[in-house]
Amino acid sequence: MSDLHELDAVGLAEAISSGDCSPTEAVQGAIDRIEELDGKLNAVVTERFDAALAEAAAGPSDGPFRGVPMLLKDLWPAMAGEPLHLGVKALKAADYRADVNSAITDRYQAAGFVIIGRTNTPELGLVATTEPESYGPSRNPWNTEHGTGGSSGGAAAAVASGMIPAANASDGGGSIRIPAAMCGLVGLKPSRGRVPMGPLQDEWGLSVQHVVCHTVRDAAAILDVSAIPTLGDGVIAPDHGRPYADQVGVDSGSLRIGFWSDAPQPALRLDPTCRSAVEETARRLAALGHDVTQSHPATLDDEEIAASFTAIWMSGAQASLVRIGEMLGRPVTAHDVEPASWFMAEAAAGVSGLDLMQAQNAMHVYRRGMAEWWESGFDVLVTPTTCMPAPRLGELTPTPDDPLRGLTASIPYAAYTSPFNVTGQPAISLPLAQTPGGLPVGVQLVAAYGREDVLLQVAAQLEASEAFVNGTPLVHAS
Repeated sequence: MSDLHELDAVGLAEAISSGDCSPTEAVQGAIDRIEELDGKLNAVVTERFDAALAEAAAGPSDGPFRGVPMLLKDLWPAMAGEPLHLGVKALKAADYRADVNSAITDRYQAAGFVIIGRTNTPELGLVATTEPESYGPSRNPWNTEHGTGGSSGGAAAAVASGMIPAANASDGGGSIRIPAAMCGLVGLKPSRGRVPMGPLQDEWGLSVQHVVCHTVRDAAAILDVSAIPTLGDGVIAPDHGRPYADQVGVDSGSLRIGFWSDAPQPALRLDPTCRSAVEETARRLAALGHDVTQSHPATLDDEEIAASFTAIWMSGAQASLVRIGEMLGRPVTAHDVEPASWFMAEAAAGVSGLDLMQAQNAMHVYRRGMAEWWESGFDVLVTPTTCMPAPRLGELTPTPDDPLRGLTASIPYAAYTSPFNVTGQPAISLPLAQTPGGLPVGVQLVAAYGREDVLLQVAAQLEASEAFVNGTPLVHAS
């Protein structure tokens, strides 16, 4: 059973279903891997090993992933009675525990997943690196001197190192796609309203839930069991091509694909490896029979949207601190959170209700303008996932003199990803290149709103063409 960690989630589910291993063996194998590797990576921050083994022995729900271990990100997917710290040191100190299940938790358990713990995240998921004061930095399995990205950095480290085949992740500005790119994984951000966010969040915000994983078929099959609306969902994305698992291997026909290999802003530098990864992907897609041209939505050149995004991001930080106060049963102080979170919340106090409404309206205009490019006949946009590969640990952390360093230093990593949180479009990062030093580099594919089926078709074609870089991380025991 020593090779269970080499299976993806679908493969492990098939092994359990066929009797090659039991749910208990699968869960115990994941626990053993965590205990072996997490001292090097700091991916898992809270554990429920005994409870998970008891659930595996008693028999998980008879869903398509019966007995497959799953880790929840320590942000908003809650599990009743279990720790929920959001990367916040005050919640950790208080040993805060959720009193409800999130809808996504219910979906995972109904599908048969066994939840074995929670993964590291930056405080409130606000920056593109996972180095919180509460739990310390997660380290990249490919090179432990480098970061994992954020905010689903612990999830990405756990999956890339083989602790589990797939892990819950969320994405409000790139937080699925950035860690996937930095850790050599598949990271699909679904459409707004595709996956239920309640009861602790709403579907109309910037953030969505899904997983980081190794294969396109995992991204598709786990979306099938997750993307089930619940009563009161604020947005429900239109269905196209479900079940998504059936899109893997489907002949999409010749699609019209644009690629963008320029720096997203004049002030930002695009690493040559990230640029060449996009250009090589464009050549591969043309060889697969697609109509590929150098083109991107003109709306992406609008730098003014950054101010609107920032206003909403800052206001979200302020609202989160209010919610943390409710969880603690007292007002939050500057000592309870990191300086950057406190600074952002204070800055948001200067954002009026009118300012916020105008920022939201600017985002609506931006979303409609972006859609015009897809309405003009394009099916997919190809971009770098990030401007640069994974940074060294410490490069994106705040300093006493610059409490916003983490946020400003995150811009090159979120510049290609955050626009599609504004528009709500589905986007996927694929592991399509490596730096000369061996760090993974991701390429992002974006489809029209609601068209995860198109993304999965094209991603599967690239996977089948052996475009994926399938090296072995340094922290990955045999």
